[in-house]
Amino acid sequence: MLIWAASGIAIKQVLHTFTPLTMIILRFTLASLLMLIIGCLFRHNPLLGLQRLDKKDVPLFLLGSFFQPFLYYILETYSYKALSSPTIAEALLSTAPILSPFFAYLLLKERVTLNNILGIIVSTAGMLMLVMVGADNFELGNPWGVPLAIAAVSTAVLYTVVLRRIPQKYNSLSIVFYIQTLALLFFYPLWGIKDAPQIGTMIASWQYDTVWWQSLSAIGYLAVFSSVVAFICYCYSTRQIGVTAANTFNNIRPVFTALIMLMFFGEHLPPGKVIGIVLIIVGLFVSQKPQRQ
Repeated sequence: MLIWAASGIAIKQVLHTFTPLTMIILRFTLASLLMLIIGCLFRHNPLLGLQRLDKKDVPLFLLGSFFQPFLYYILETYSYKALSSPTIAEALLSTAPILSPFFAYLLLKERVTLNNILGIIVSTAGMLMLVMVGADNFELGNPWGVPLAIAAVSTAVLYTVVLRRIPQKYNSLSIVFYIQTLALLFFYPLWGIKDAPQIGTMIASWQYDTVWWQSLSAIGYLAVFSSVVAFICYCYSTRQIGVTAANTFNNIRPVFTALIMLMFFGEHLPPGKVIGIVLIIVGLFVSQKPQRQ
């Protein structure tokens, strides 16, 4: 979550030079190549070795790649575009912990405890305080942005459900590699229709200055850390602690974002945001506390 919290800053930098779809293509292509190299170099390592994908499991991996990254990134982008307030968009896109118990119970019969629910409520209240306090723009904009944001969150939760369905014989690197590589089968045709015809104009408009190199470095961060390290960590965690518990940690992303902005950009943290941070952390501890029989 710490890595993903910094991703927003990197994405903002990349978009100075590249279009959103081009950024996604570069990001996940580089990530897949990196995981392929690591998986081949450490092929005898049970944790880092790239394992063979069984044909019978291909539909499950395709489903995971369709939910996230493909559908999630498209729905997220259009929800941000439709909603005039980034604050409302961020709040809506942080509701995965609220939806995850329902999906986990209905699709996986995963046990949801009272501590899980209580922790989600406390943590989500803190997240809303952190996001809303100090925000001065609450105009909704296009109302279609709300269902788009909820649909984006639903695809992210369904992705975690698929992770739980994938057989235990696969290690986390293999799962993330196959899901992200298969997602490129969805992204490349879309990129070919939308961005490829203008690629010459895009390259001609590039100015190979400091901003361009910073954008390229940001793509490197997104590929190596956001798409490889963070996805592998999240995949491993979800398969160990379950959909409900893993998704609760989405609430801590705004905390890390706020702390990054405070430490590196000098952004002020009013008391309301500090209270929100405390509530999020308390909620996370409560949600992970084993239920007493």
